[in-house]
Amino acid sequence: MKGRDLNPHLDISPEVASALAEGRPVVALESTIISHGMPYPRNVETAREVQATVRAHGATPATIAIIGGRLKVGVDDEGIELLGRKGREIVKTSRRDLPIVVTRGQDGATTVAATMIVAAMAGVRVFATGGIGGVHRGVEESFDISADLDELARTNVAVVCAGVKSVLDIGRTLEYLETRGVPVVGYQTDALPAFYTRDSGYGVDYRAESAQDVAEAMATKWTLGLDGGMVVAAPIPEEYALDKGEMDALIDAAIDEMNSRGITGKETTPFLLSRIAESSEGRSLDANIRLVLNNAALAAKIAVAYAERNDRVQGLEES
Repeated sequence: MKGRDLNPHLDISPEVASALAEGRPVVALESTIISHGMPYPRNVETAREVQATVRAHGATPATIAIIGGRLKVGVDDEGIELLGRKGREIVKTSRRDLPIVVTRGQDGATTVAATMIVAAMAGVRVFATGGIGGVHRGVEESFDISADLDELARTNVAVVCAGVKSVLDIGRTLEYLETRGVPVVGYQTDALPAFYTRDSGYGVDYRAESAQDVAEAMATKWTLGLDGGMVVAAPIPEEYALDKGEMDALIDAAIDEMNSRGITGKETTPFLLSRIAESSEGRSLDANIRLVLNNAALAAKIAVAYAERNDRVQGLEES
């Protein structure tokens, strides 16, 4: 779909465009997890399963990526295959990279930050991912802070995730989000999950018991004119969670190896996730997939509740 009021670089698939036009629920999905987060062909299989999960819970999936320099909202099956098969050949694309990747007509896998930007352009308000980026360990020397955090402070999209990635400095990430005015809401939990594990040792700002609670908070935030997103943190299902002590040891070893090899910047997270998957004999990858599917299901429920809330408000205004 191309329209006069849309960004000229943006293409919305007919399915997603129809859902948005009719006020039906839509869930944005990122593409970095496809190209940089998992090996082929499991990445493609997971992407399709995530889309099916969103549909099964009443919403339309909108996988976001850049294909041939075009911002795509609702990547088709051929595009998913391309993103998965080419893997790390695809440019990992955050806010700073968007203008270059688009100008050069390249293919790009969108991070949390870039996915939020493109979703907001299209009018999609709910986004499901694995875990958000944040303040990296050793930030005192590296100054490595994910662009995801500033995007959450400025872009009106709720991000459903399994908390902060375990490889990060979770305490400092929460402090940064507080400073930038981003609420961290635990879904049926008082503890902030940490990706593979259900409890990071840190708390959330607020607890929500239902998708309707989250949808109402989203609407109130933006009606108040408070721009920026919201982190909705959902713990990995208990039967798939990994032992915190074991994962902390594997993460520490992976970080030591990363530092010794001089890996920095946007390559850090893909390296760490890959090394941890190897060290855990694939169990961390299995957990990653399970938490993403759980987040997709919750995001769909929130999107449904948000659409229903908007319908009620519109009906009251028209009556």
